[in-house]
This record gives sequence, structure tokens and C-alpha cells, in this order.
Amino acid sequence: MIKPTERKRAITLIKEAVDAGSREYKACNVLEISSRTLRRWKNQLKATQQLEDQRQSKYTQRSPTNRLTQIERERIISICNQKEYQSLPPSQIVPILADKGVYIASESSFYRTLKAEDQLNRRGRAESHKSVAKPKGYKAEKANQVWSWDITYLSSAVKGSFYYLYLIEDIYSRKIVGWEIHETESAEYASQLINKACLKEQIAKENLVLHSDNGSPMKGATMLATLQKLGIVPSFSRPSVSDDNPYSESLFRTLKYTPSYPSTPFATLDEARKWVYEFVEWYNNEHRHSSIKFVTPRQRHNGEDIAILDSRKETYRQAKRRNPKRWSGEIRDWSHITEVWLNPPKDIRAEELVLLKAA
Repeated sequence: MIKPTERKRAITLIKEAVDAGSREYKACNVLEISSRTLRRWKNQLKATQQLEDQRQSKYTQRSPTNRLTQIERERIISICNQKEYQSLPPSQIVPILADKGVYIASESSFYRTLKAEDQLNRRGRAESHKSVAKPKGYKAEKANQVWSWDITYLSSAVKGSFYYLYLIEDIYSRKIVGWEIHETESAEYASQLINKACLKEQIAKENLVLHSDNGSPMKGATMLATLQKLGIVPSFSRPSVSDDNPYSESLFRTLKYTPSYPSTPFATLDEARKWVYEFVEWYNNEHRHSSIKFVTPRQRHNGEDIAILDSRKETYRQAKRRNPKRWSGEIRDWSHITEVWLNPPKDIRAEELVLLKAA
């Protein structure tokens, strides 16, 4: 913003630029003013022989005529703190007063007054809303570093009764590394499954992070004791925030929306186990997962995806060389994904969004 004392100098500089052959609006742009502002300055200088900032008198802060008086604000605070009203919000206090033939101000004025006095909080015995911090982010750069697990319901033939599918997924490879189905939810079943999965994968348990939501089987004493015994680091989602456990949620959606998912409830526990076994075999060995460049989870889990993607990239290059007119730019990006994040920090998430938009 150009100060009033410097505006005459600005008018002179613009005039010199115009006399030298420049367009007036371009000269104004250099000084970051508009041609309209320049004309206003010239007219003011011609009329008064001086340049002043007239906006100060035009936009002086004025007190609104309908503003509450200090007496009215004190009355609002006094009423809200009375025993009769101290547990009620202004949205109820104002109508109650109106029924008694009393009107002081609107609900919004009550709220503003309470806020100004630092009394705008939850009234009565209701606890204030607690802000829960986002869980710590974990990065997986190879298989068996970060697992995600959860439990989902499978309908049974008995109405209101379900089978419970316990399922563990490696977030790096998306491979299902362990699963079981039981008739009840139990921390004991969960701890047994985790132990079996660790033995099957033959992993260094002290380097493993296991993420889940806040369900009772996930945080049961038996489950936590098993994790401590195995040296596994537990990680939990925020209460009622499914986005903190996106890998398991996405996998369950794939499971229940796959075309082979039964349209009728499972008749027996063995039938449910048989179907899930076939699904896991298909998912791990045949399903080309979009988030890992359309290789199968088992291929990525075993480290085979690097050679597959390199071969796929070469196939595209050869196709472009044979018929370059069909390619307006570079070939499709088949680069190996080197890292996968669980609850990434803001800077990592922002970088992912930039790359996604660029793609």
C-alpha cells in the first residue's frame, strides 16, 4: 500500500513512464495499483492540492445502534447463572423467559455474551468434547513391518446371530497373513491368531507394529499380554474414526462386494470357513491390487513385484517404439512403490496428494 505522502511521487513516475511510451495500466501494475486508483488520486490532487487517505473517516468503526448495553449484558450473565437456568443452553433459556413475558435479547446475543465472559461451555453434567490426537504414523518399507487387523460380521442362518471373521493384513503387500472364524468375539481368539500368524511368517516380532480399532477384543488383557510377550508394538485408532484403520476397512469391503460373496446367510460355521478360505486364496494369489500397481499381494509380499513391474515397463516401451503416434507422452508409470504409510503425517499426505494430481 502506497502511503499518502508518496502518492505524488507515484503519479510523477507513472507519468514519466507513459511519456516514455509505456501503457498506463502496465505502469500502474508495477506499483500494484489500478488505473482507477490513479484517476482518483489525480482528481483529489486537482481539487484539494493534497492527497489524503479518506478511507479513515469513511470506514471509522461505529458502534451499532442495536448493541446491548452493559446493564443488559450483566443481566444476561446473572440469569444464565441462576440455579433455574444454569444447566440450560440459551436456545432454551430465551423461550422460557418469553413464556414469562420477559425478552432481553436473542439466542445469538446470549451466546455472544456468554462467550465474552468465558462462560460458553457445555452446561449441566455433560462433559466437554474431548479432542483425541491422531494416532502415530508408521511407515512400512517391506513386508511384515506393519500389520492391520479387525473383526467383521458374517451373517448366519439364525436371525440376529453372526459368525466373526478375524483377519490380519500386511499393509505393505496387502497380503492376508492370518484369518479365523469363530462364533464369538474374544481377545483369546485374537491373541491365538496373532501368534499363529507370526509363526507362519517367521518374522522378527520386535520389529512388528499391529494396528487395530478400539474394540474390546483388540484391547483385551489377553490380547495385550500376547503382544507384550511377542514384542509387538500395538497401535489403535481413535474412537469411532474408521479412517484410522483404512486397510482393514477396505479389505472387508472387497470381501463383501466380491461377486462370489453369498447372497444368502452362511448355513454353518464350516460353510463360512470354506468360503473365506477360497476368498483368501483368490485375493492373495490372483487379485491384482490397484494400490500396489496391479500385482498380487503374494507377489509383492515375496518381493517378486520388482521384476514384474520392470518387465511390464519394458513391454510398454517396446509398444511405444513400434507405434509412437499412439503415445502423446510418457508411458504409464510402473515404478515400484517403496513405502506405505499407516496414518501418515500431514506433510507426507500433502506430498501424496500432489503426486496423485500430477498423475
